Amino acid sequence: MICILHVKRTQIQIRRATCPRCPEPMLFPLKDSLSFAVRSMVHTLEDAFLVLSDAHTLKSVVLKQMRNFHSGLWFAGMGNLLKVLTREIENYPHFFLDFENAQPTEGEREIWNQISAVLQDSESILADLQAYKGAGPEIRDAIQNPNDIQLQEKAWNAVCPLVVRLKRFYEFSIRLEKALQSLLESLTCPPYTPTQHLEREQALAKEFAEILHFTLRFDELKMRNPAIQNDFSYYRRTISRNRINNMHLDIENEVNNEMANRMSLFYAEATPMLKTLSNATMHFVSENKTLPIENTTDCLSTMTSVCKVMLETPEYRSRFTSEETLMFCMRVMVGVIILYDHVHPVGAFCKTSKIDMKGCIKVLKEQAPDSVEGLLNALRFTTKHLNDESTSKQIRAMLQ
Repeated sequence: MICILHVKRTQIQIRRATCPRCPEPMLFPLKDSLSFAVRSMVHTLEDAFLVLSDAHTLKSVVLKQMRNFHSGLWFAGMGNLLKVLTREIENYPHFFLDFENAQPTEGEREIWNQISAVLQDSESILADLQAYKGAGPEIRDAIQNPNDIQLQEKAWNAVCPLVVRLKRFYEFSIRLEKALQSLLESLTCPPYTPTQHLEREQALAKEFAEILHFTLRFDELKMRNPAIQNDFSYYRRTISRNRINNMHLDIENEVNNEMANRMSLFYAEATPMLKTLSNATMHFVSENKTLPIENTTDCLSTMTSVCKVMLETPEYRSRFTSEETLMFCMRVMVGVIILYDHVHPVGAFCKTSKIDMKGCIKVLKEQAPDSVEGLLNALRFTTKHLNDESTSKQIRAMLQ
């Protein structure tokens, strides 16, 4: 049995299709309380067909929706229920991604547990990075007094534990890289579309969001802390000098030359965690040659669209229980845009992009300037294609 909800400019019509129990078509003028929901779903289209597998469930949901729409309820039950057939609507998925309370289903649990084991260390990593003060004064004194052995030892003793901390951050990036690849495998595999995956596997989508949220916070803290690279540069210079003098230091057992080289490349990046995620995503695409790259980029663009819709729609936004969740959603939206821009062949800013960049920037600019300036700067300075010729002047102007 199939029942079709036929959306036109002036009315909504539920009509019978091979269902003997369906009465004559049910008509709802667009002045009804349902109109806002439908208009937001179909945007400027005059016609759209939304198909369900159970006519009677659909009727009851529509009637319930008309009674409850103003309280913020949305089409629910049977998952999120609506399967949109028009391509234009698919570009703007409308469902609530529960960043606060999503719990894993049995099918998600194995991957969810793996990712959760990684993410449980993310807050301590951020706290450790935020508390990172560096050994600037000690290094400066040692450089200015090269013959003072006591000052050399003081600087070295200050730097060594910091390098061990930096190693911990770097090793966490490797764990995060593997976690992201596991998530991408789950969220892009056939036969489901990206929208269906994100709807069905909300707990995994939430973990993906948490990885992006962590990434932006880590890179923001790293960019504001020049001591990290100064400390590590001093460490490498000292190690090289001692190696020339045939001296072996105990810390080399902890951070050997190969590890130091990899760490050096990592911290040389302006946004090292984002670079790690970009590389992980590209590696995932190249390793899964039978999986079209669109499966991956569409997953990212869908996530962006979901975040944008939740931020700009009062009925969704009112479900956030705290300002912290609001900021989380904005940071995730920006993180996915940046990742998409690094992974997609032509980026997020061109006309053919599946991301509504103007809409996303507009959502950010409607917030308090102090709370989003860092996110706007991330779009300005950490994206790859913003300054391409294919980027419209209007988008560039919005980010000036």
